[in-house]
Amino acid sequence: MTGTLPIKISFSLPDGWQAAPPDEVGAPDVAFVALHPASIDGGFTANITVSGKMRNDGATMSQIADESVPRMEQAGAVRIVKKSDVGTPDIPGLTDSPGVVQNLVLSTTLRGEPVELCQSQVYLGMEDVKNPAQRAVIELVLTAKPNQLDHVVGDFQTFLRTVRPADKPPA
Repeated sequence: MTGTLPIKISFSLPDGWQAAPPDEVGAPDVAFVALHPASIDGGFTANITVSGKMRNDGATMSQIADESVPRMEQAGAVRIVKKSDVGTPDIPGLTDSPGVVQNLVLSTTLRGEPVELCQSQVYLGMEDVKNPAQRAVIELVLTAKPNQLDHVVGDFQTFLRTVRPADKPPA
């Protein structure tokens, strides 16, 4: 069953990306999937996924990002390449809320063949103004093979710049 988001967000896909039903592309727990058909390589298509959930714990955005590593390790070895906070004066965020960008490499198998996949994960936290103990955490992820990454990472950055709460107009 396709996942749902805890809040409504809006975004625009860059040219060359197509929405796909999460259940049909093997991503049943996410709310949205976009594929980049021109990037297909060895049976793998670069993709963007969007998921999220409500949190009422005290975990930092960095700790929430850390939670993805054990999940990914179920599929193979994971290496964190880079992790940065966003939404600070030095690194402005996508929204008015702080977040984390984490880049990883997953060594796994695809159709029985070894493959390395790169992920750029962006975690955004949006507090409930009526109940600051509650917050929505949105996870936006680009997954690509290393040789696809240069062709799609700019599109992912363009996509990220369009993400906002559904009731907030573009800047």
